[in-house]
Amino acid sequence: MSYVDEVFQMVVEKNPAQPEFHQAVKEVLESLRVVIEENEEAYRKDALLERLVTPERQLLFRVPWVDDKGQVQVNNAFRVQFNSAIGPYKGGLRLHPSVNLGIIKFLGFEQIFKNSLTGLPIGGGKGGSDFDPKGKSDREVMAFCQSFMTELSKYIGADTDVPAGDIGTGAREIGYMYGQYKRIKGVYEGVLTGKGLSYGGSLARTEATGYGLLYLTEEMLKCNGHDISGKTVVISGSGNVAIYACQKAQQLGAKVVTVSDSTGWIYDPEGIDVALLKEVKEVKRARLTEYAAARKSAQYHEGRGVWSVKCDVALPCATQNELLIDDAKALVANGCLAVAEGANMPTTIEATEYLQANGVLFAPGKAANAGGVATSALEMSQNSERLSWSFEEVDSKLKNIMVNIFHNLDEAARKYKMEGNYVAGANIAGFLKVADAMTAQGIV
Repeated sequence: MSYVDEVFQMVVEKNPAQPEFHQAVKEVLESLRVVIEENEEAYRKDALLERLVTPERQLLFRVPWVDDKGQVQVNNAFRVQFNSAIGPYKGGLRLHPSVNLGIIKFLGFEQIFKNSLTGLPIGGGKGGSDFDPKGKSDREVMAFCQSFMTELSKYIGADTDVPAGDIGTGAREIGYMYGQYKRIKGVYEGVLTGKGLSYGGSLARTEATGYGLLYLTEEMLKCNGHDISGKTVVISGSGNVAIYACQKAQQLGAKVVTVSDSTGWIYDPEGIDVALLKEVKEVKRARLTEYAAARKSAQYHEGRGVWSVKCDVALPCATQNELLIDDAKALVANGCLAVAEGANMPTTIEATEYLQANGVLFAPGKAANAGGVATSALEMSQNSERLSWSFEEVDSKLKNIMVNIFHNLDEAARKYKMEGNYVAGANIAGFLKVADAMTAQGIV
């Protein structure tokens, strides 16, 4: 049995009932097989892969808080500090009922390579809780966030582990968490990113993941002889990533015709009205039915269906495993040129392979959605220097990072004779930097 197969088998045996984590590890190790086989003896001797797939630290804790009726509620919370070979742990905090250890480990493992690809000195981590902020009052959200941070604060710091926002964790939640951290620790430091502008946040951070997704997509299309201007784009999701991907796509001359949420999706042939979408989702925190009610050209559909719409570019920006094999077949049949992942692992392995086999340009999330964590790292830099950069300065740095990410993964794929396989290119480029750092630092 090859070293890759041995390690994957070990992961499945030691981490039962964690299918998302298994999926992420399998996808990465399979695409690294050619690199690992070149160095198998040295990697096996140092157990490099075993160390890579095993978190340096896994924190599991309870979060008790009191709701508005005076009832004590208890949630499960997690922080997985996966790999610090190239910098302090960096990765978001997800607040959603679906959160469990396996999902946090999958996200943390992906974060290792995503963070490496940015070229910035940040390691991989992830955290969160099965708390659902939807339907909760501000006071209830504050009660949860303060209790959550009371425990988490023991394990994080500006040079140790710097969490950020994620699904369910926006500016409100980050603010409550930061306030509690400062209260407990008595220090004012850049321990969280995604902060408000009045207390150390970075301009362009809100837009960063969506904008970054489009900067990489634009470069991928350009390098393959296509112009994003004039293209029809379908987007899933209607959260932060989807909203700002939609905004940037339309700024670049494309037309976005879909968005979705957990109950249904919108088809708007005249192009999504970003201002209306922001009003519905960011201000009212409402369902997309309100978007449809306010715009005559919009058609609302229950359930799934975004990927059935004819398009040139598809951007899955909602959640993991949302683009399935039948969706991939529909995209190919409709002549889709490119798929770039705005969410973390939104495309199943089967769907990814089908898209690649049928000539669709495919940019994996660890590269395509790295703009968020890249700008978080830029926020860390500003905090360390006690400076605040302009929107244009941050946006310019973000674009350069995303363009460089594409060229690095493209070159890695070409080097290992897998031209056009951007999944393999991203994994190889991210892995080599981390592996080199791990080897240099000894058996730790």
